[in-house]
Amino acid sequence: MATTNLSDYNKNNIPNANKFRFGIVVSEWNPDITENLFKGAKETLEHHGVLSSNITRVNVPGSFELIYGCKKLVKSNHFDALIAIGNVIQGETKHFDFVCSGVTQGIKDLNILFDTPIIFCVLTDNTKQQSIDRSGGKLGNKGVECAIAAIKMAALR
Repeated sequence: MATTNLSDYNKNNIPNANKFRFGIVVSEWNPDITENLFKGAKETLEHHGVLSSNITRVNVPGSFELIYGCKKLVKSNHFDALIAIGNVIQGETKHFDFVCSGVTQGIKDLNILFDTPIIFCVLTDNTKQQSIDRSGGKLGNKGVECAIAAIKMAALR
């Protein structure tokens, strides 16, 4: 379990982001969670000067499809960084393990193959409550944390 608030960061250490362009790929599975993550990410980007016109959103059916969605955006060479937003909750079968592993490896592979950073904003929790806690609940919003990572990586790029 996370011991810090995912939304806490030092606002003075964030690079100027007003010239950056971001793509956000959002899984439609568990939309109550992924919409909160998207909201946290988008609001954070805009708070740090990113114009809403410089944020492009693409929806995909599930977390496994985040890989393809990110690949399509990264190949456009139009973005300074991407954020992949998804949520996988442990069930009664090994499906959870296969999806989590595949998505993790797929996003990692895209980061190796392309020069645009892709931030992993996929909650892989044991329970729905853990996902709620990490998408705007008592532990903050992982979308905020990932937006900050995206800004920092865009500046590094």
